[in-house]
Amino acid sequence: MNPTTFLEVSERNYTDIRAHLIRSPATAEEAAFAFAEFRREGERDVFHVIEWLPVPPEGFEIQSAYHIELADAMRASVIKRAHDLGACLVEFHCHTGRWPAAFSPSDRVGFTEFVPHVLWRLKGRPYVAVVMTASGHDGLVWAKDVQSPKRL
Repeated sequence: MNPTTFLEVSERNYTDIRAHLIRSPATAEEAAFAFAEFRREGERDVFHVIEWLPVPPEGFEIQSAYHIELADAMRASVIKRAHDLGACLVEFHCHTGRWPAAFSPSDRVGFTEFVPHVLWRLKGRPYVAVVMTASGHDGLVWAKDVQSPKRL
């Protein structure tokens, strides 16, 4: 049996992350990163968020209502912080609009480039991605196999 995977976020952090990502009116996608400790609890894999940070406007190379791309300095900064904390990296971003939360084709292309780099830089610690909308969220976890993420 495969373990079930959970992301634990304190109520305060969840409220703050959601407020950063989900704005009204939504004019552009937003992003944030969290740093999480990983532990296995029986049949559960648990990522416990210990710290988070919003991506500021200067942290984007591109930021629009339908696409974001991080600046190289932002990518390096969040990877270094995760490394310094001995933590896993958790990406949060939002999608604007009224459709259900789901990763877009451009999100998936970005994962094929970024996730292997993060796994290598963080010595195999898992990478978690969460996309949020006003009505819900979707999440994926990459542990070792970059081709087969697990559902969060």
